[in-house]
Amino acid sequence: MRAFAKWEEVPLFDSEEAEAIFWAENRPDLRLMESATAGNAEASESVTITLRIDPRMLARIKRLARMRFLNYQSMIKQWLSERMEQELKER
Repeated sequence: MRAFAKWEEVPLFDSEEAEAIFWAENRPDLRLMESATAGNAEASESVTITLRIDPRMLARIKRLARMRFLNYQSMIKQWLSERMEQELKER
């Protein structure tokens, strides 16, 4: 079984059968699951911000999050964290 480290590695599925095949062969990395939980240390130390997003983009983000069984805000934080790490590695 293959472990994936980024939620972007989970494809959009055309059918339930395709989704079942994917999940039978893949699983999220433990660190990815731990970072997605609401009870982690970062969540308790978080700061509330306001961010304006186009309503259509937000609807698409929420749909992607639902497909991954995530809260959309947690998914956005995960994306930002992954991108930040990528930017820092490139320096």
